[in-house]
Amino acid sequence: MFYDYLCKGKSLYLSTQCLLITISFPDMDIVDKLNKEFLTQPFCKNEQLPEELNEYKRIAYNYARIENSIAVLSDMHTNISYIYYGGTAETLGIARKGDNQNLESIWEKEVFKYIHPDDLAEKYVQELRFYHFLKQIPHKKRADYFLMSKLRMRDPSGKYIPILHRMFYVATHSNDSMWLALCLYNLSVDPTMSCRVINSTNGQIIELEKQDCSRLLSDREKTILQLIDMGKTSHEIARELFISKNTVSRHRQNILEKLQVKNSIEACRIAKELKLLF
Repeated sequence: MFYDYLCKGKSLYLSTQCLLITISFPDMDIVDKLNKEFLTQPFCKNEQLPEELNEYKRIAYNYARIENSIAVLSDMHTNISYIYYGGTAETLGIARKGDNQNLESIWEKEVFKYIHPDDLAEKYVQELRFYHFLKQIPHKKRADYFLMSKLRMRDPSGKYIPILHRMFYVATHSNDSMWLALCLYNLSVDPTMSCRVINSTNGQIIELEKQDCSRLLSDREKTILQLIDMGKTSHEIARELFISKNTVSRHRQNILEKLQVKNSIEACRIAKELKLLF
């Protein structure tokens, strides 16, 4: 359910997917797309580790207790979220400090309804970019990185106040599937802060917005997608490019996989957002 970038750094060559989607919550079609991205990963059935899960639940609880965070631990294998409310929740009128709840969803909807709609849409986009960014990082190092961004959330008076949002993927199965995600919401002292990924071990800052997408698709794939956008069928594309229809079909499938979309209409829209089509 969201987007692709190619990033070059001194020690990184990363393909980070960034499907730019306009989202207004609740939009069940978009939520379904996101669920397919996160919840249909090939989890290892024998790696549902209760001790490790309990350890991260304690960590989330302590963030709420010590930092006054709203701490949300999402289990993408079981589609359950564990929410711990600190003082931030009480300030926003969401819950009392010290409260907690479990939800049968990876989405903390009770929190989302306080987020400004524009910021919620951007939150989805950035989280999916971050997800695909981490897919290119060795899984043992993924917990070193976190996504940091600003949100506006509504307080009991109806005023939107700045909130610092941080997201970590804290546990991964041995087959590379992301298992546990931790989201933290805190009152922010810097409302001008931009969205970024930070490596907590060395302070490296990565601006996902500035990554180069131009090499995401090959020249041939761009040509075929351009012809698709013009309304041409696979048969017409094959005849125009002097290739077989099967070759066109293979390219079309590769395009969908690289852009993480389900059909050609979405592929064309996403490619335009990424400046791959004009």
